[in-house]
Amino acid sequence: MKIKKLNKIQNDVTQQSGTEPPFSAKLLNNKKEGIYSCLCCSTPLFSSDNKFDSECGWPSFNQTIHDQVIKYNHDFSHGMKRIEVRCAHCDAHLGHVFPDGQKPTGQRYCINSAALSFTDKKSGEIIEG
Repeated sequence: MKIKKLNKIQNDVTQQSGTEPPFSAKLLNNKKEGIYSCLCCSTPLFSSDNKFDSECGWPSFNQTIHDQVIKYNHDFSHGMKRIEVRCAHCDAHLGHVFPDGQKPTGQRYCINSAALSFTDKKSGEIIEG
């Protein structure tokens, strides 16, 4: 599978399971309607309809576009027990999911902007995180 050329932070996040600093995310305050996709392989992951401000410092979503786009791994790094989320298509690290989100799912997918691209529903413009 061909993965696009990534800058340093995009590579650190998606390929090395890193994270961007909180409140630095390019797509954190994006309020436009559209689709958030995996930056590496363009698989659609989240809809803007499911994005919410969790005040955690990273873009947050309460559900995925459909169940098959994400795979889940136990993550015990940094002395914590978390559930890591990765792109099911290309295995890019996206972030983590927590059980403290909004209805209807109660989930909070806390996703690194550097792992996403956003396609604006109206203009078709694509913004990389």
